[in-house]
Amino acid sequence: MIDKQLAETLAFIAKRATLKPTLGFVLGSGLGGFAKEVSPVAEINFQDLPHFCPVTVEGHTGKLILGTLQGVNVAVLQGRLHAYEGLTWDQVMYPVRTLAALGVKNVVLTNAAGGLKKQMKAGDFMVLKDILNMTGGNPLRGPNWNYGPRFVDMTEPFDKKMSAVLKASLKKQTPRVHEGVYVGVMGPTYETAAEIAFYGKLGGGSVGMSTVAEVMAARHAGMKIVGLSCITNLGTGLSKTKLSHEEVKDVAAKSEGKFAKALIDFTARVKPLLSVKPLS
Repeated sequence: MIDKQLAETLAFIAKRATLKPTLGFVLGSGLGGFAKEVSPVAEINFQDLPHFCPVTVEGHTGKLILGTLQGVNVAVLQGRLHAYEGLTWDQVMYPVRTLAALGVKNVVLTNAAGGLKKQMKAGDFMVLKDILNMTGGNPLRGPNWNYGPRFVDMTEPFDKKMSAVLKASLKKQTPRVHEGVYVGVMGPTYETAAEIAFYGKLGGGSVGMSTVAEVMAARHAGMKIVGLSCITNLGTGLSKTKLSHEEVKDVAAKSEGKFAKALIDFTARVKPLLSVKPLS
């Protein structure tokens, strides 16, 4: 079923672009401006792509962009899908699986997240070194998608070499760069103070309502992953500010300049680690 769906999606994309991307980006809430840095070959709205679901969350444009950046063929998902929108996990993972089917071997997953450590400030960045799945289930549950193995190794979900490159690129823009564990929750409610305290004790560094399913889908497909949180607020109980999606978008937007410059630098620096083919 999914193979047939992917074939239809790829056929639709092929009519608009023959470019074969090597590096993929998934842009979280309020971080979509980075897509303007790509020299586009094709831009396709999610709602126009066969078997893609339209986005319903503000701050997510919902567009697939194919193009070039720093001499690398790239695919950018400008926005993402979430289970709390009422979608199945297969629907949430489908865009990343499409990247894999397009030939993307390396992907950067970004998100806007709450900080779980008191020393963090809004506007900080955190490079992900692991994930903690608190969504209430495993997104790969069900019939095995035959792009990958039934049992997926999660020993090292994030590639250490590429993560080190991203950290170096971020530090060129700001000294406030952390490393930590991303805690993925279902949402759409923000976490209670008790939950934030609990996630902190479990070793969490940031918390959000996305990314974990995409990490599993990407690992299932054999992709190398780099993860990045833009810390848009501190978790409930760590600050006196009440949380809102508007605040998340606003802080992410203020960080977009540094975010974009870091990812441009990262793309140039990481090129030797990619299986880069001649641009077409």
